[in-house]
Amino acid sequence: MEYYQYIKALHLIFVITWFAGLFYIPRLFVYQIEASNKPSPDKEILSEQLKLMTKRLWFIITWPSAILTTIFAVWLLILMPNLLNEDWMLIKLAFVVLLILYHLKTHQIFNQLQKDDVKYTSSFMRIFNEGSTIILFSVVFLAILKNGIDWIFGVVGLFVLVLLLILGIKLYKRIRDKNPKA
Repeated sequence: MEYYQYIKALHLIFVITWFAGLFYIPRLFVYQIEASNKPSPDKEILSEQLKLMTKRLWFIITWPSAILTTIFAVWLLILMPNLLNEDWMLIKLAFVVLLILYHLKTHQIFNQLQKDDVKYTSSFMRIFNEGSTIILFSVVFLAILKNGIDWIFGVVGLFVLVLLLILGIKLYKRIRDKNPKA
C-alpha cells in the first residue's frame, strides 16, 4: 500500500495528458474542416499538415494517455476496492463512461477527417469541443467535494458553466461573422 500514492499520481498525470489531447484535437478538427473549404492549393497543403498533426496528437499522446489512465485507475480500485461502495465514486465512474464514449466518438470523427470525409461543421466542432470540459468539471467536483450538498452546488455550477460556454461560443461566432480574420 505504500506505493498507492505513486499510482494515484501517475493516474492523475495521465488524466491530465488525456484531457489535453481531448481539449486540443477538436480544435484541430475545426481547422481541418475550415481548410476543406479553402481554394487549392491552400486546401491540400493545410489538410495534409493538419492530418499529420492530429494523427500524432491522437496516437502519440491521447490514446496512450487514455490507456494508461485506465490501467492506473483499475490498479487503484484493486488496491482500494471499498471506493466502489462510495456514491460519489459510482457517479464519477458514470462520467468516466461518458468520457470514454466521447473519446470513441472523437476517434470516429478523426477517422472520417483523415479520409477527407467532412460530416460536421466547424461550429458543431466548437460546441463538441466543450464536451470534455463539462466531463472534467463534473469529475473534479465529485472527486474533491464528495458529499451530497456540495455535489448539488457542483451540478448547479456545471449548468452555469455549460450556459456560459454556449453564450461564449455564440458571441465568438457573431464576432467572427463580422470580422472573418478574428
